[in-house]
Amino acid sequence: MVKQLLNDKPTRLFVIFASFFVANALIAECIGGKLFSLERLLGLPVHTFTLFGESGLSYTLTAGVLLWPLEFVMTDIVNEFYGPVAVRRISYTAVALISYAFLMFFMAMNVPADSWWTGSGSAEGVPDMQKAFVGIFGQGMWIILGSLSAFLISQIVDVTVFHRIKKRTGEKHVWLRATGSTVVSQFVDSFIVLFIAFKVGKDWSWQRVLAICMVNYSYKFVVAIALTPLIYLLENRIIRYLGPETAARMKASAMGKDEMPVTDVVPHN
Repeated sequence: MVKQLLNDKPTRLFVIFASFFVANALIAECIGGKLFSLERLLGLPVHTFTLFGESGLSYTLTAGVLLWPLEFVMTDIVNEFYGPVAVRRISYTAVALISYAFLMFFMAMNVPADSWWTGSGSAEGVPDMQKAFVGIFGQGMWIILGSLSAFLISQIVDVTVFHRIKKRTGEKHVWLRATGSTVVSQFVDSFIVLFIAFKVGKDWSWQRVLAICMVNYSYKFVVAIALTPLIYLLENRIIRYLGPETAARMKASAMGKDEMPVTDVVPHN
């Protein structure tokens, strides 16, 4: 039974997508505590600017944004071939496992540290390993709540927008439904995480929340556009892997249809 399931190409592909989706989300959450300068990463001078009355802004982003765009690419691919039920299932799974991971982090931070280990990093410039460990894994509860809420809600938004566009365009304009759903859901994601973590959690002003939201979103918007060719590449490879007939049936099922002509699904050039 297990061998038969794993030899089934659509099932095997879904397991790969779901595994990558969950792992990518968890890694993004874990590395999200680090901030980096986008300008310095690109070798550009850092320029500050003012937005919504907030001065001194620059493209300082969390390391998690390096991975989140791939999450939305995966969402669109799974949505295309497996439908909204599959996207919701792996999204709920990701949220549950991220919550479990943070619970384990909390337990690990609070077990008594060995006195030898606490000072073992002094030679490398880390005088207190326990404080360093808590500093890396101990994100604030509001940030965790905001991040998980934003992730789940933005996934639902992505699914909804994707299917509304596809109902109007059919199999045409892959870029429109993939990129369109991503740029909308990324805005929702950027706003919700900042609203919960910093407006509710730390009583930041609306101006600061909106300003930082737009800075983060502008980066995500550009990346979403830049990753559009990747959507076409992945879809073409998947259709070739599954075969046009199987891919057509899967796409039809994803849209809630019983059948679709094989000629409606061909690799995009």
